[in-house]
Amino acid sequence: MLDFFDKTGVMAIGTRLRMLSDRVTKDSEKIFSLYKVGIKPKWYPVFFILSQEQSIKTITAIASEIGHSHPSVIKIVKEMSEAKLIHEQKDKNDGRKTNIVLSKKGEELAILIKDQYIDTTSAIDKMLDESRHNLWLALEEFENLLDEKSTYPRVQDEKKSRESKKVKIVNYEPKYAKAFQSLNEQWINQYFEMEEKDRVSLENPKEYILDKNGTILVALYNDIPVGVCALIKMNHEKYDYELAKMAVDPTVQGKGIGYIIGEAIIDKAKELNAASLYLETNSVLKPAISLYQKLGFKKVQWTSSPYARSNVNMELIFN
Repeated sequence: MLDFFDKTGVMAIGTRLRMLSDRVTKDSEKIFSLYKVGIKPKWYPVFFILSQEQSIKTITAIASEIGHSHPSVIKIVKEMSEAKLIHEQKDKNDGRKTNIVLSKKGEELAILIKDQYIDTTSAIDKMLDESRHNLWLALEEFENLLDEKSTYPRVQDEKKSRESKKVKIVNYEPKYAKAFQSLNEQWINQYFEMEEKDRVSLENPKEYILDKNGTILVALYNDIPVGVCALIKMNHEKYDYELAKMAVDPTVQGKGIGYIIGEAIIDKAKELNAASLYLETNSVLKPAISLYQKLGFKKVQWTSSPYARSNVNMELIFN
């Protein structure tokens, strides 16, 4: 089996932990039998909580303390009740609550299990002393890391990082005219309606943007144009360029392409000696606003806009 895990690596960490849990659980069943303690290993967390001095707990409280789901604790409590280890009592002050308490049989087991606690703890401590790495401490550390950021978003980040290496940013060329127009029309039509100013700029990017000292960048993914963004020269006392016409093909969203082309267009602005950038967006485009904020843009109050859909204005001032 170790050869299998050597081949799979940490990809199979879940499988390995489940198999380890199964091995420990099987031994636990034998240990409970050895000490003639008639409880099942899966009951133990609930039993332990209730075996503390004069412990009376609701199912919600038990679930919170042991980290189990509410339905899971309900099932365990039912099984323990059938085994006559616990009593369920209505709360004296709140009839809607049901309190769980050990029965006389449960209290007797709580005394009987003390020797098992001592011997099992000693055996596990000796095993940990024999190991090069303290598994108990390692598990605690691993759980803390999962609390900070679970496995799924960590894998998402790695996926995004790997796929981002396939992205190439290039300057606009006439052959990208169709992609520039269609990518922008796609997102505009999804959320709003095309306006006359959209048609003019998207159908004539050379005349409207490039010939007026602006620039357009194109993101290629596996050499296919999937993202675009433009800098439009502004005649404004505070802002040098407007960041506009940013669009990413929805089929490749989630790969960080928007952020990559956003960083590239900001670098391009710096090359053009821009001191500040401005953009307009809409409050319904929350992912876009979040992206702009990650790029360093901040919201500002300025309502003048040629677009009916614009209700959020943002700026980026270079130091």
